[in-house]
Amino acid sequence: MKEYEFLKIDLAEAVCTLTISAPKSLNALNSNLLKEMDDFLTNLDPDIRVLIITGDGEKSFVAGADISEMQPLNAEEGERFGAIGAAVFRKIETLPIPVIAAVNGFALGGGCELALACDIRLAASNAKFGQPEVGLGIIPGFSGTYRLAKIAGMGVAKELIFSARAIKADEALRVGLVNAVYEPEDLMKEAVRLAHRIVKNAPIAVRYAKECINEEYDLPADEAIAFESRMFGKCFATKDQKIGMTAFLSKQDAHFINE
Repeated sequence: MKEYEFLKIDLAEAVCTLTISAPKSLNALNSNLLKEMDDFLTNLDPDIRVLIITGDGEKSFVAGADISEMQPLNAEEGERFGAIGAAVFRKIETLPIPVIAAVNGFALGGGCELALACDIRLAASNAKFGQPEVGLGIIPGFSGTYRLAKIAGMGVAKELIFSARAIKADEALRVGLVNAVYEPEDLMKEAVRLAHRIVKNAPIAVRYAKECINEEYDLPADEAIAFESRMFGKCFATKDQKIGMTAFLSKQDAHFINE
């Protein structure tokens, strides 16, 4: 598997853990790190069924984007930098496989936006989430204004972005920003456990389910329901559907083949 300067990759039993590793800057996102993430996602190993994203160390998931890199940018350069990060995060959001964020500390600015781009967010009890950009004279630039409002609601998004206030894991859970909170020492174990539970299911059906949820969110009800019906029908063209239902009727465990 390819090696990167800022990324650590571990693949075991169809579950890949991608660790963002720039510990001197608390895993802050710079252009080179984003390019490495883009390369990894573009060339994703087809054997990966679930991706877990976490940060290196005990303090930080991703502390934000690299302010030292952003400080001298002009308007055109700033827009280009934001577009790079937004494109990488959109690639995460639209991956055909589920992506779990295991948030092990600070998830601020670009770090919060990275977590928002994932399908499921699990947090350590010491995690903190926030969009502090307006305190730096900018706004969230990696799609934070869009995703935070969709996930936590417009009122929560406006309060957190306008005030630049960071919230602890328990409040993030209360407002729906994260799915669950665990003690730091249990976070990765629980993330892997959830990943393995997903891996046990029919992989094509999981991919179709993610596509439905993503595509239908902004559609009118009739269009969304019709889209789901088409994807539901496509499941019956797979061998896994026959395997799953045959196993159920015979009271056996299903062993899916991804076909």
